[in-house]
Amino acid sequence: MVQAPQVIDRARVAALADERLDWRFKAAPAAAWGATVAEYVATRPTLDDLGTPLVTLDAGALDHNLATMAAWCAKDGLGLAPHGKTTMAPALWQRQLDAGALAITLANLPQVNVARAFGLRRIHLANTLLDPAGLRRLSADLAADPGFRFASWVDSVRSVELMDAALRGAPAPVDVLVELGAPGCRTGCRTLAEAQAVARAVHAAPGLRLAGASGYEGALAHDASADSLAAVARYLTDLGELHRLLDAEGLFDQVEEVWITAGGSAYFDTVTELLAPLADLRTRVVLRSGAYLAHDDGFYRGISPLARAEGTTPFRSALHGWTRVVSRPEAGLALLDGGKRDLSYDDGLPEPQLVRGRGRLATGRITALNDQHAFLRETDVQVGDIVRLGLSHPCTVFDKWTLIPVIDDADAELPRVLDLVRTFF
Repeated sequence: MVQAPQVIDRARVAALADERLDWRFKAAPAAAWGATVAEYVATRPTLDDLGTPLVTLDAGALDHNLATMAAWCAKDGLGLAPHGKTTMAPALWQRQLDAGALAITLANLPQVNVARAFGLRRIHLANTLLDPAGLRRLSADLAADPGFRFASWVDSVRSVELMDAALRGAPAPVDVLVELGAPGCRTGCRTLAEAQAVARAVHAAPGLRLAGASGYEGALAHDASADSLAAVARYLTDLGELHRLLDAEGLFDQVEEVWITAGGSAYFDTVTELLAPLADLRTRVVLRSGAYLAHDDGFYRGISPLARAEGTTPFRSALHGWTRVVSRPEAGLALLDGGKRDLSYDDGLPEPQLVRGRGRLATGRITALNDQHAFLRETDVQVGDIVRLGLSHPCTVFDKWTLIPVIDDADAELPRVLDLVRTFF
């Protein structure tokens, strides 16, 4: 039997278990210092053995979310290249690949460097790469490893010219996708005509190959109102039209496989409805959802298609913060020992969920965070209580922790640590 090619260096990922714990990892208690990750996990620590503040991942929720997204993609024949910038955790990337992901999407060259260090051979860069040295190095990697696949985005003729100049004399061309944007949003060509002109420039550039059309519908809306969903649908219709125009002009003749890719974690149902019919023997429709893996108790909980639609199984939040009440300076106010350095706050403040060891839900609401404290008001918690928090927007949680414990069940009376996930930001 022919063995499938290795997409990520499993030995390198597995070696993360041999890293020794010490003061560099704020999630690691002093009792663990000197032990490797594997040695410490083998002692079967519990949440009580860890300090606060802390962020954990729920193992059951991770398993559920992986399976749920894989089933969604399989149902409609979609590919998935999840946005790895959410976690920057090679061990979690490996799990996503094992669940059927085609590639890992990243956002900048430093993230690509992390991925290459762990032997990742399927990288989709959802950005324009203009760094000359980075382009030449990737070209050399492509030439040296026929199994390596890399593509980035482009949205202007000027960018095409700069990339092509940087790749002059390089050993292998670099694949790019033309990005369609929208007025007032971030990157991307503003009109179909502009995108066609960029595609023609790519096709004529010796150092580049046109490999598809791309975009990000999440930049157009931030809720699930009728107006927002209509704006997303109009944009995706235009993206599909761009693909058809470029294909009809024969501009994809330099590649064997063409991608049309969109789909964050908020509107992938609309992407599925409008773009999935474009798939054929040569064309892959690829989602890039990344936040689905950890999900959240805020923005994505409210906007996820699986939360909005009837008859679907929603994702589950795998991320939780654990904080200790360190002060009750006045009536109705408690100060928790986790703040902006530990918890996400850019897309909604944390929500109190339960008090550990007290067998009840946490009362009150968090009204503000400063660097190291959360302000919990209208509450009856006491100094020393440990409060579990729901978090919003996973992308700005992972970057605050170099090591994140994975626990068996965040709802259990005494959660047990099953693993420690290493991140690289």
